[in-house]
Amino acid sequence: MLIGNVGKDPDVHYYEQDQAVAQVRLATTERGYTLQNGTQVPDRTDWHNLVFYRNLAKIVEQYVHKGDRLYVEGKLRYRSYDDQKGQRRYVTEVYVDNMEMLSPKPTEQDGSVLSSTNA
Repeated sequence: MLIGNVGKDPDVHYYEQDQAVAQVRLATTERGYTLQNGTQVPDRTDWHNLVFYRNLAKIVEQYVHKGDRLYVEGKLRYRSYDDQKGQRRYVTEVYVDNMEMLSPKPTEQDGSVLSSTNA
């Protein structure tokens, strides 16, 4: 499980028979602290690659945006590929099974509109 902030809008693709896959970068931050001897330990931010499939991907496409705070549960998957220069690259991804959106919903008072009624 991870709790963090979305780094950019989801990248969503559709494939056979209206099935979707969405990819999101999630930042998690461990807060810095001060040791007893006065040494400052800075914040540490890690970036995670999230992958959503099917209906969850469609929900992500519609409701998740850059800066949103998410709680996700899933499985780690590892893969590798050769880049354009022939170098082997390794990728760790979280295949998300469950997600909760933790950011407050925008309201019309905030100047945001949840759905467009103009044609």
